[in-house]
Amino acid sequence: MTTSAGEAVGRVQRKRGRRIQQILTTAAELFGERGYDGVSLEDVAERLDVTKGSLYYYFSSKDELVTAAIETLGNDWTDRLERLRAAQDGPPAARLRGLIRAHVAIAVNEYPAALRLFLVPGTWPQAQRTRITALRRRHDQVFRTVLTEGVESGDFAVVGIDVTLQVMHAAMSQAPLWCAEGAPGERDRTLDELADALMKLVAR
Repeated sequence: MTTSAGEAVGRVQRKRGRRIQQILTTAAELFGERGYDGVSLEDVAERLDVTKGSLYYYFSSKDELVTAAIETLGNDWTDRLERLRAAQDGPPAARLRGLIRAHVAIAVNEYPAALRLFLVPGTWPQAQRTRITALRRRHDQVFRTVLTEGVESGDFAVVGIDVTLQVMHAAMSQAPLWCAEGAPGERDRTLDELADALMKLVAR
């Protein structure tokens, strides 16, 4: 069986896409761990066990790499939550808990270190700070929409929507620390308990 030129090109593109995703995920972890000033391209290359020159094949500078990491991580995370929200049925409480549970599961299982990319935007250069702020607002809106609906329908009782979201996001950001040492089964129980505890913020 012969391989067409199109199939060969497709394989190359998929391989390149996987490699770029690996680089971006690793970069996001490092920048999340050490902050912008604490990471160089050499550090990313060392973590990946590749040469610095090979990174330049994909990204021309540290700024380009970190911006791509922020964009990729932020958009992937929020895209998934937005799709979940769009697919949800049922009362606001069930939908909000589903979003909380999905968010902390992504944080703990996929991006435990990279989550910190979005926690202290004031320490980043202006271009990245602006983009992080925009991505945080988009992410916040996923939860805000359901929370506001529940308040307006009388399903939720909150001190204030803004403060409730602040407390909720602060707690969710700590999930990787709380769940880091647990076995998979214990981790799932902890995530469920965290989601249940955060729902107390809106309980009537």
